[in-house]
Amino acid sequence: MTSPHTLSHHFVTEAYNNAWANHRLLKACAQLTDAEFAATRTSFFPSIKATANHILTVDWYYLEALERSRAGQPPHENARRHFAVAEPFATCAPLSAAQHESDRRLVAFCESLDDSMLDGEVQIPRSVGLFTDTTRRILAHVFQHQIHHRGQVHAMLAGTAVKLP
Repeated sequence: MTSPHTLSHHFVTEAYNNAWANHRLLKACAQLTDAEFAATRTSFFPSIKATANHILTVDWYYLEALERSRAGQPPHENARRHFAVAEPFATCAPLSAAQHESDRRLVAFCESLDDSMLDGEVQIPRSVGLFTDTTRRILAHVFQHQIHHRGQVHAMLAGTAVKLP
C-alpha cells in the first residue's frame, strides 16, 4: 500500500472513486427500459446508451496504452479497434459488466504504481501518428473524461423517472 501522502496514492483513490461513481450511475441506468436507455436525448452523444458506450471504449483504449507501455510493449498495431463499433453494447446490463471489469483493471493498474512510475512514458496512437505522454497525464485525462461524460449521463437521466444517484 502506498503512503496516503503520495501522488500515486491519489491516483489509487481516484480509481476507486471512479469505479464507485460508474457503479452508482450504471445502477441507476439499469432501471431504464432498453428503449429508454437508447432513446434520443439532448447531449453531446444522442443517448444514454451512446454516452455510456463511449466512456467504456475510451477506457479500453487508454487502459491498453497504459498497460502496454508499462510492460515495455509498443502500442497494439490496431489500437483504434476499440472505436470500430461506436456502441458495442445495446443494453445496460452487459455494458455495466464490461465497465466494472474495466474499472477493476484501472484500479489494479493504479495500485501497481509508485511515484517513480508516474513520469513513465505512454505511447498513444492517434490518427495523425504516435504521441508520447506520461502516465500521470494520461490517468488525469481518463478520470476527467469519465467525470465529464458521467455528468452528461446524469443530466440525461434527469429527464427520466429514475431517481438520480
